[in-house]
Amino acid sequence: MTRIQLTIDRIVLNGLQPGQDKELVASLRAQITEMLTNPDTRTDWARSHRTPVLKLGRIPLQSGATGGRQLGNKIARGIGRGLKP
Repeated sequence: MTRIQLTIDRIVLNGLQPGQDKELVASLRAQITEMLTNPDTRTDWARSHRTPVLKLGRIPLQSGATGGRQLGNKIARGIGRGLKP
């Protein structure tokens, strides 16, 4: 396997402070990239997935840019767990 393509069509962000959205997306991208480049988790993602909605439950949001980064990391980990076989 040489390539994995992940497409996220839409991210709905409600109730974030200014600047948190950019931190959240950057953190989400970095965490997913890390998961996909890790040989151990990469094999879990090596099959075709079509997941119309992935419900992650309640994730607390702290204030400021740090809160956005932490939320992005938690969402990415939830995506990783939700797509494993």
